Amino acid sequence: QVRLVESGGGLVQAGGSLRLSCVASGRTIGSYTATWYRQAPGKQREFVASIAAGGNTYYADSVKGRFTISRDDAKNTVFLQMSSLKPDDSAVYYCRSLTDWGPGTQVTVSS
Repeated sequence: QVRLVESGGGLVQAGGSLRLSCVASGRTIGSYTATWYRQAPGKQREFVASIAAGGNTYYADSVKGRFTISRDDAKNTVFLQMSSLKPDDSAVYYCRSLTDWGPGTQVTVSS
């Protein structure tokens, strides 16, 4: 059984930084593309960033240059380093691997 667990969310002021983690069990997360999504209240879930098995990374235009996705294969973990945070970045952030999703972690950016 595959399990994904996100952590690292919290409350931060605009301009601050957070690092989210997504720890996987039951699957080698580096064998497949891993993706971060986010969902703000009243909005659809949206793509944030992904990292392919080969290491290529992709970003939504709204976070390009501010967020960095990375992976630690030894820890079976995918990270999302978020910098220069804006109130519009406030959302629940989810990690996905194939068809499996984590429960999410809340990020709140105050102005």
